[in-house]
Amino acid sequence: MKDLKHLIYFENLLQDAHNELVTKAVAEGKHALGYNCYYIPETLLNLPGCFSSRLRAPRCVSTDVASYYMTTRNCPYVRSILERAIEGGYNYLEALFGAEGCAAMERMEEHFVLIHPVKNEKFFSTIIDPPMKGDENNLNYYKAQLKLKVVDKLRDELGVDVSEEAMLKAIEDHNQISRLITEMGDLRKLDNPPITGYEFHVIQLVSQVCPHYLIKPYLEETLEELKTREPEPKFPFRARVALVGSEIDDPDFTKLIEGCGAMVVADRYCFGSFPSREQIEILPGESPFDAICRHYLHWNQCARFMDGGKIDQRHSEVLRLVKDFKADGVIYENMKFCEFWSYEKVLANHIFTNELHIPCCTIEKEYALGAVGQLRTRFQAFIESLEIKSIQGGK
Repeated sequence: MKDLKHLIYFENLLQDAHNELVTKAVAEGKHALGYNCYYIPETLLNLPGCFSSRLRAPRCVSTDVASYYMTTRNCPYVRSILERAIEGGYNYLEALFGAEGCAAMERMEEHFVLIHPVKNEKFFSTIIDPPMKGDENNLNYYKAQLKLKVVDKLRDELGVDVSEEAMLKAIEDHNQISRLITEMGDLRKLDNPPITGYEFHVIQLVSQVCPHYLIKPYLEETLEELKTREPEPKFPFRARVALVGSEIDDPDFTKLIEGCGAMVVADRYCFGSFPSREQIEILPGESPFDAICRHYLHWNQCARFMDGGKIDQRHSEVLRLVKDFKADGVIYENMKFCEFWSYEKVLANHIFTNELHIPCCTIEKEYALGAVGQLRTRFQAFIESLEIKSIQGGK
């Protein structure tokens, strides 16, 4: 296929958290607001005058200093984020909105207060206590946490407009970005898509780490380009897979899977478009803030949720993606030392393999791709099994 016009530019934007568009927005006086988890609604961090920056640590190959504070037995993602903060990579931020998604995440976020790694006189950090169930009581608690530790903080610390009108504008912004990403992502449902999983991964990431108003024109142009892009004469992959799991913010991981012969057609992981690019609807009688809270609690697929309804939702959502995107199998990933996704991976592997009869491959990975030989061998064997099953007619 012909190269996408802006792909190299998008790839360059992902090389640093403090990228070209972030620099431009800060220079224009916009408030740069960092976050690490879907529990913090991206929409609230894009109120007028603000922009969200989902934190990554690209090209972080050593976490020696962060490990001094957190030990090497903690998730490599959170250690990499703290390491990058200590290196000065997030000095553009005015705030970090954290969520106690797990003990390791909370410990990393606490160090943003304890050792002051962000050298910005305006900087402050706040951490919400997110719910572990999806019922009405937990929704009310979630609203209270977001009101106290996000909305009120934005108003009191930064003077941000948090009125209903401002939140309506933030919802409109979210829905516009989501429509663009979803329309591009839906092209992966085609038998021979005009976009690869790697390309979509790059596009989804830039929509999370760049100011929306600056990246949107590039996304709009890319969507129009994809509508007329001619795919390869023949589908160039041996299989189609859904990638599920925790933090996957390195497009080279998707490229590794596709280099082994399987196109990643659905991205249900913490940085993926499922969840994050669903439309926010305001129900009759709801305030914009209530709609945001309900939306993010409903669509949250975090393995931290322990109630049966949310566990079933996680599996049914993956099953829906497998069917909608015609995936031949599922790859379940967890970050090393991630307790929640380690448990979820084992349970899901049993359900998909033995009850739903959908082939499943489970892997554990470091944050930064290092020695990939073992992963490549695992993926190649899994893809070969999918190919054999397809040849045998799905038996």
